[in-house]
Amino acid sequence: MEKRIFTLFFILIITSVYAQNETMKLTTPPYLQKGDTIAIVAPAGILKNRKHTIDKAKILAESWGLKVVYGKNMFNQNNHFSGTDEERCQDFQDALDNPNIKAIWSARGGYGSVRILDKLDFTKFKKHPKWIVGYSDVTAFHNHIHNLGVETLHAMMGTSMEEKAEEIVQTIATFKKALFGEKLSYKVAASNKNRVGRVSGELVGGNIAILASMLGSDSQISTDGKVLFIEEIGEYKYSIDRMLQSLKRAGYFTKVKAIIVGDMTKIKRNTTPWGSSIEQLILDVVPKDIPILFNFPAGHEPDNRALIMGREVKLSISKNKQCLVEFN
Repeated sequence: MEKRIFTLFFILIITSVYAQNETMKLTTPPYLQKGDTIAIVAPAGILKNRKHTIDKAKILAESWGLKVVYGKNMFNQNNHFSGTDEERCQDFQDALDNPNIKAIWSARGGYGSVRILDKLDFTKFKKHPKWIVGYSDVTAFHNHIHNLGVETLHAMMGTSMEEKAEEIVQTIATFKKALFGEKLSYKVAASNKNRVGRVSGELVGGNIAILASMLGSDSQISTDGKVLFIEEIGEYKYSIDRMLQSLKRAGYFTKVKAIIVGDMTKIKRNTTPWGSSIEQLILDVVPKDIPILFNFPAGHEPDNRALIMGREVKLSISKNKQCLVEFN
């Protein structure tokens, strides 16, 4: 009898672990095909005098055979934001619920996505997932939707079309590849600051300030057994350190597989010098046994390569030869 009970208990444990592993794999939204419709919406910052730029983004998507619709409130103005919280939420909700829309492309970031997260109903989205696209402030959506079990796309936004055409060739090309289901694979120049290693894991992360702002909420992600991507713009080094220390205390670096560091753009100078490089700042925060890849081209620079958040990524990190970043 005892042997039988032990056997049943063992089977239950194995079944439970297997079930957990099965639920860990995120859902991939359907890749786009010619004739599909995408919606451009503005969940955050104002788009004052930028309609021409967004029209260029529309023309780009149409050149790929896609149809494009705009959120009806996208060019509204409400102080810092592109419309009131209710207006921005309505545009996003309409795009989530419309079965004819296959992807939601953020016009820009800035700040404001977090203000509408809890107002949105993802019921229909969970039944019929679609690609959510953007970076920076859109990290709030990447994190929240990751916890709903769906992959998202960290990639260019509509306002990226303001950059010089020759500087965003790969930005555009990798965005298109990801949308249409072509495999993403990157070769990254070695850095003597890298911490070497060969690892694989589900990719999570985004903008550091937004990651820190998600702590303690339903949108906080787990990094256990995963690869964490980080990038930042316009902060002091002490502020970046403070945010990374907050993530560390929340366990972000305890069981993480590796760190990919993207662009650290427009770092502000403080009157009191920090005393080390941004690379050394990160190395000092992250435990010494965690591999780190620096200088991945994603973030707030024109060369902003697409990343599939929630997808398994394989890393080969070296100090003296080309590094590889490959998505399954």
